[in-house]
Amino acid sequence: MALDIELTKALKNYTSGFASIVPFDPEKDQLVSLDFTKDNIELTEDILDDTGRFSAYINTKLKYARAVYGIGGYDEHRTIYKRSAVFDGEEPRRLHLGLDIWGDAGTPVYAPLEGTVHSFAFNDNYGDYGATLILQHELEGIIFHTLYGHLSLHSIEDKKEGQIIEKGEWIAAFGNPEENGHWPPHLHFQLIINLEGMKGDYPGVCKYSDRQRYLANCPDPEFMVNLKRFLKVKK
Repeated sequence: MALDIELTKALKNYTSGFASIVPFDPEKDQLVSLDFTKDNIELTEDILDDTGRFSAYINTKLKYARAVYGIGGYDEHRTIYKRSAVFDGEEPRRLHLGLDIWGDAGTPVYAPLEGTVHSFAFNDNYGDYGATLILQHELEGIIFHTLYGHLSLHSIEDKKEGQIIEKGEWIAAFGNPEENGHWPPHLHFQLIINLEGMKGDYPGVCKYSDRQRYLANCPDPEFMVNLKRFLKVKK
């Protein structure tokens, strides 16, 4: 059995055992699904080219839906990456490999599972992750990683490789645009089986022609986040 299938099965078996990654009370909090594909004609280039206007767009969507977070994005072919040369190339990278949780800067992030700090970095390019943290975990004998992008710099300043992290422990906070790669505040959360020798970084967006390879190495993180089932408002 392929390792991605084995990990997905293990994650499904453990779904109820994961700690919440962000504060969320399903009894009172709302979520909204956000669309960043070409079908969303509201997102004009003028908005995407201005981080302040992009942030205002996200905030308006959350306010209108009375939502604490906007979520979505896994395996989504997005147009928003044209805002940054980081994703350019003969075939531009446009396929999103993680799950985004859009919310307020400073929102706390907790470890969904016990593990250790694998690595961290400040990927300070326009459109990049900004402050980034990667944890290593083991579940049913399978070693895998979780990546947390667009964090505050404070989140990584005291981290050490090999540091033990407990399930439910505070590990980070959403960063502001100046430290998160110049994006509206949000968390990019991604599962990765093989980091391919990388530290403090791993592609969160790939070329569509590489879709199958990257999705196999980066299973759907919803199995750990477990938020979509609470969606009451669509787009």
